Amino acid sequence: MKGSFPIFPTLKIHRDDTDSELLARYRHTHDRRWMGELFSRYTSLVYGLCLKYLKDRDAAQDAVMTIFEKLIEKLKTEELEYFKSWLYMVSKNHCLGELRKKNPEIRSDFMEMTLDAHPMDEPDIEEDLTALEECMETLKTEQAQCVKLFYLEKMSYDQVSQQTRHDLKSVKSFIQNGKRNLKICLESKHVRR
Repeated sequence: MKGSFPIFPTLKIHRDDTDSELLARYRHTHDRRWMGELFSRYTSLVYGLCLKYLKDRDAAQDAVMTIFEKLIEKLKTEELEYFKSWLYMVSKNHCLGELRKKNPEIRSDFMEMTLDAHPMDEPDIEEDLTALEECMETLKTEQAQCVKLFYLEKMSYDQVSQQTRHDLKSVKSFIQNGKRNLKICLESKHVRR
């Protein structure tokens, strides 16, 4: 999903711009492009979380778009210190709300238990996810695309082949090499899970 929100060429964004800087620019100008750039950094994280809770690709993609639209308004006034953790919480709450709409019998104590089971600021998870995002960016384009479709989108080799228009042998090679390169990169960042 990363890259679903275009980076507009008229914005002068630098890779080392912090989340706080992008957020401040958005609050100052209310230009949605700043929010699009900020959100695009975490689209994979949000999509993965939504897929985990909603268990449906289309529903997860819809949720990502809905969450982005919510942020447009919320972040004009919301005071926060850590955007990534706050976004994770907003995304999780949105998904739990969607589950509750489908099954009103989900009790609030279940919701609280679920929130407690996945603490917001668990540093190891945050660090691992950040490392994974950074390592995904180091992969060759074909490897990254095939790995995302195979692991995040849960597509079969044949489906990945059809989607990417690479032959089946190449798809298997891209996935295998991408997975190996991710492992090497993650190990270099001391992620061993």
